Amino acid sequence: MLLGAHTSISGGLHKALERGAEFGCECVQIFSKNQQQWASKPLSDDEVADFKTAVERTGIARFFIHDSYLINLGAPEDDKWRRSIEAFKDELERADRLGAELLVFHPGAHLKQMSDEECCDRVADALNEILDGYKGKCKPAIENTAGQGSNIGWRFEHIARIIKGVRRKSMIATCFDTAHAFAAGYDLRTKRAYTATFAEYDKLVGIKKYLRAFHINDSKVELARRVDRHENLGHGHIGLECFKLLVNDKRFEHCIGALETPMETHGGHQADLKMLLKFRKS
Repeated sequence: MLLGAHTSISGGLHKALERGAEFGCECVQIFSKNQQQWASKPLSDDEVADFKTAVERTGIARFFIHDSYLINLGAPEDDKWRRSIEAFKDELERADRLGAELLVFHPGAHLKQMSDEECCDRVADALNEILDGYKGKCKPAIENTAGQGSNIGWRFEHIARIIKGVRRKSMIATCFDTAHAFAAGYDLRTKRAYTATFAEYDKLVGIKKYLRAFHINDSKVELARRVDRHENLGHGHIGLECFKLLVNDKRFEHCIGALETPMETHGGHQADLKMLLKFRKS
């Protein structure tokens, strides 16, 4: 697995690659725009050129993008659902133009106006519309969630149901967040627990067929609390054994992994990445 972190695009998209290279990232995750806004100006030719030059200069050739937190492909209200679809189409085109391999997204939330299953089907319907006629290479990647509020995607069955409803399955990928899985009730603290969790994921979703990326985070909250709170590696409730196993798991050699741990504590991304790279070498 290639290892890196989510890096800031402040000052320009290309700056995210430069920041990653400064502390040894092999890959990065970025936003392609302000994640708290619906609208954004189109990418300019200069922005794309600067970014691709930075790819060559830094050697960080593999990266993925996270979509806006405003997008909800499972929205029960038709106007918000349609707005989310159009925003996601724009995000996917931006990601593809930059050369990203994945656009990671949280499946959505039903806002207690429908069942989990109905919301999953709503997301699949949205993806079918988004991928209809899409000619790019960047794939939407479904991220498992912590199950906070009315969010779906915290059960592996949710992800499996969404994929089942998508017609162009070859254009779908998944991203596994360790902190989200743990908060949702999937134990990762010991080798036995780690093995059981990924066996279930493989059975229900499919590791070889769909899993392409990881968010590598410890958890501030205990098992099955269903609250999304990331912690620096070894300072949360998951512990280090999971991450030692993860970076040396041959099933994930093709994947890219990005830290989303706090920047202000315990040495931030730099210390966490250094630890992961040491685990992988050993």
